Formats: sequence, structure tokens, C-alpha cells
Amino acid sequence: MTILPLNPTENATPEALTGFFSQCRDAARASGCAQLVSISVTVDALDPLAVLESIYEPGELHFYAENPRMETAIAGADAVASLEASGAGRFAEVQRFIDRTLEHTLAVGEVSASFGGPHFFTTFAFQDSVMPGEPFPAARVFVPRWQVSRAGEITTAVANVMVGPESDAAALTDRVWRAHRKFAAFEYPAAPDAERERRGATPEAAVPSLAEGEKRKEQPSHRTSMREVGYYRDAVRKGLELIASGEMRKIVLARAKEVVTENRIHPLKLLNDLRQRFPDCYAFSIGDGCGRSFIGASPERLVRVSRGSLETEALAGSIRRGSGASEDAALGASLLRSEKDLREHALVLDSMARRLAPLGVKVDTGMRPGLKKLANVQHLCTPVRSPMPAGCRLLDVVAVLHPTPAVGGTPRERAVARIAEIEATPRGLYAGALGWVNARGGGEFFVGIRSALVDGRTARIFAGAGIVAGSVPEQEFSETELKFRALEDALRQSSES
Repeated sequence: MTILPLNPTENATPEALTGFFSQCRDAARASGCAQLVSISVTVDALDPLAVLESIYEPGELHFYAENPRMETAIAGADAVASLEASGAGRFAEVQRFIDRTLEHTLAVGEVSASFGGPHFFTTFAFQDSVMPGEPFPAARVFVPRWQVSRAGEITTAVANVMVGPESDAAALTDRVWRAHRKFAAFEYPAAPDAERERRGATPEAAVPSLAEGEKRKEQPSHRTSMREVGYYRDAVRKGLELIASGEMRKIVLARAKEVVTENRIHPLKLLNDLRQRFPDCYAFSIGDGCGRSFIGASPERLVRVSRGSLETEALAGSIRRGSGASEDAALGASLLRSEKDLREHALVLDSMARRLAPLGVKVDTGMRPGLKKLANVQHLCTPVRSPMPAGCRLLDVVAVLHPTPAVGGTPRERAVARIAEIEATPRGLYAGALGWVNARGGGEFFVGIRSALVDGRTARIFAGAGIVAGSVPEQEFSETELKFRALEDALRQSSES
């Protein structure tokens, strides 16, 4: 990537921008290759999800991810460059696309700001390949036309434009100029009550009459219907048979439910509810460009790389939260003593250590796990931190870690192959690796669990449990019911609103 010493906020006029795009067009002509032009500016504080919601288009790719622990959020939509890949080499193919794109990238503005410069939004399905007709490919990477991100109190807006040898500089200027003005003076839509107050309506005007209230009661209430997909207890029994035969030590088996609502589900409004319910999870929404979205609130980081440091975690072993402090503490203590859950957690940590070792990352497998407490469940968790080895890249780490034993099993190859045979429905992006890579090689990926595929009035929700020797089908079913609850409640509330 070439960073040009230009400040787009100085002499910010359409004429100056047209001149700049003309220069970029000349560079494309000289190289014989289109140039990705990335313009970064800091703007007044914005909520990236609110911005995405205000300009959401079902027919465009979109990506949203929020990490409350790091006080970061990033949103982008409408691809200017993209790639789909499948097979065992999909991670390397995505990396080559990133490298080729950056070779022909011209960046200006506040590129060094948090989330400055072009970002590559990337999704990897659980399996290396997917069946025809599935909403998302086995791998996809795209550069958004626009991107808004927040890191603490800093908001950065990025416009990405592909400039070819024959591009119309004036047309590009018009598009970018309109977007720049919109983000620079972005206003959130007023809430209904706030809008009434602004117009001077009296509070009584907002109160329905008794007759109106009676009419409202006569109208049918909004309801959701749910249908189980497959026979989960039978799948667990098959998994236990495979474990007893010695074929594997652990297999993670997932369930799916089809939820149908009376009203069309707006994925971003549903996501806003999830991020408020689960402030300690990654809130995410990924659009396929055909009106379908994969959304969720995931507790599991896959890997984060920033400023030469690598962070990941082992997350396995679950129990519910208590109704009070004493019960909650007692449940957490029992999880920390559970032989079955500690064994499951150790399998995950040991597998991560073996797979990271060839990259030069050392993991202390002797650490005792702690508790990660979420709104409705608590997990055994062991954080892993290490310097990023020389010559190692973020997608190298993603490739060796995905899928972790926390969502696949161990040995990984045997477990993943059996999952495709046993489970009743394709996973798609469920338990996949979702995240972004920036132009400096940093980025963050999380695991797509506690999630739903939303399509109009229908949502397919997913939940899974790790099966090891000693697992009881009924107990594993109950664990998935606990994990389903968050999305079920959010969907019910969305349907009733």
C-alpha cells in the first residue's frame, strides 16, 4: 500500500477531489491495473451500528462487529472488491487477494488512526466447502465502499473507491463527496416521542383513547412459532458411540431451530437488542447481499493481533448462571471442579497448543482455567497471549486454529468429517471464523456461535455442546436449550415490537 502525503480535509472541495482522482486514474493507466483508493477521515463520535442501520440495503454485502471489552465497533457495506473461495486452501487464497489488492492501493488521510485505511472483511464457513444454494460461500473477503468505526472516543470514516484507467473522475467525486458530507454531519433519526416533542405536540396527543385501546386489544397479538430441526439426542448417542470406539475423544454437535415470526425480522434491530442483552459478547451481523443476514452475540474470540501481540483463548465447559449471588458462585465453583468439563477444556487448550507450536507460538497448558461469566451462562476460560512470531500472519493463525475443538472436536479432522454426517442441517457460518484484517496485518476474528441466519420472517438459530466420554444426551440437550434462550427471547421481543 502506498500512503500519499495528502490531507483530504485541507482544501476539501469537489474540484480538488476531482483532480486527485484524475491523478489516481493516471496511476492506473501507467500500471495497467485498477487502483484501490482509500480516504480516511476522523469525524464526530458516531455509533457504527446506528449508521449501518440508517443506510442498510438488503441487496448489499455488509459486515458489523463490536467488541465491548475493547470499546471498538466497525461497520462496512457495499463491496468495491471481493473474492469467494473454497477448499483447504481458502485461507491462503484470501491472503493472496489481500496482498494483491494492497499492492495497488493508494491511501490518503488519517490512515494511522484507529481503524484507518482499508479493511478486509472476511468470513470462513465451518467447513472447507458448502452445499450449492447455501447463503454464504466457504470463504468470502470484501473491501467495503464505505466504513465507519469507533475505538473509544475516536470515530473514523473510510471511503474506498476503485479507480481504473477509464474511470470518470467527476462521477467518483460526486459519489465520495456526498458520502463525506453525510458522515461529517450525520444525524440519527428522531425517535417517535422525541419527534412529537420537537413539533410541539402535547403529551396527551400521544396517549390513545379508551376506544383505541379496545380496538388494539381486539387485534391479533404477534407470535413466534418454532420447529426443531433433526433429532439431537440421537445425534449425541451416535457421537458417544464414536468416542467409545476410540475414533475420537470429543465431538461438538449442534442443533438448529426454525423460528417464524408474523413480522419481517430486521436483522440490525434484532442485533441491537442482542448487544444490549450481552454486553460482554461480540455482536455481529453479516449480510450476504441477497437479503439474508447471519447475526449473533458470540462469547468466543478466535484470535486478535495488534501491535505485534497475539491474543486467543480456550473456551469450553458450561453451566447456567444462578438466580442470586450465592447460587451463582456455587454453580461456578461446581464448574471449576467438574471432571467432565475440565477434561473437555483441557482437550481444547492442548489442541490449540499443538497447532500453534509450528508457527512459533508457545501456550502454557498447565494453567488452571477461570470463569467467563455471561448474562445467561458461565464458561471455563483460559486466555492465551504471545508475541506474534516473525513471518507469521494473522490468517496463518486463523487457518491452524479453525475450527477449534470447542466447536469441532478432537482429533479435528475426524470430528469435523463426522459432524457433516451426523448433524441434521448444514452449519454454514455457524461456528465459522468471522473477522477483519487491516492493511498493517492486524485484525480480529471471533467464532460465529450463539447465532442465527435471518431471512425475512424466518430465523434459523443454532446452539451446540461438546460431547466427551461421560456426556448424557438429556443433559447436552438441556445445555443447548440454555444457549438458545438468548436468541429466542430476542426474537420474541422483536416480533412483539
